[in-house]
Amino acid sequence: MRQHGFAATTTREIARAASLTEAALYKYFPSKDDLFLAVLTERLPGLPETVKDLRNQIGRSDPTAVLTNLAESALTFYADVLPIVASLFSEPALLERNRTMLHDRQLGPHLANRALATYLRAEQALGRVPSAIEPDTTAAMFLGACFQHAFYRAFVGDHVVPPTQTFAQSLARALTAS
Repeated sequence: MRQHGFAATTTREIARAASLTEAALYKYFPSKDDLFLAVLTERLPGLPETVKDLRNQIGRSDPTAVLTNLAESALTFYADVLPIVASLFSEPALLERNRTMLHDRQLGPHLANRALATYLRAEQALGRVPSAIEPDTTAAMFLGACFQHAFYRAFVGDHVVPPTQTFAQSLARALTAS
């Protein structure tokens, strides 16, 4: 899927790469969409885990460190997932099927935004994040900036964007500066 995108990769190719028959693949995953979801949630770097852990960091860890870690995790995740999901947009029916599947399972990228906004509100209440920021908008801008950075790196190459770690640290510092 990373090489050819989700739409162009057949279950036969996936089964062959996994040293399985196509029938065996369907024994583990009822559909190609289910396989795609498993790749996103189980096989790619830890953005879902980092997002889930945000609530445990409230009031405990330095917000700049927490946000740097989140940015690094998001940048890695988006860089890995971008080649796979980009092909979803080439076929409207495939994109709609993916939307429906995520909706039915109560999953999707909006959950990361929601979790980050909740974290920011809690840290604001503790006085550790500036009160001037609006949490929902800031969460969208923060994760959107990470996605854009990954997109630029994939589209034009590393030489045009700052290194991932530098970008993550700068983004986190900008958000937590008073």
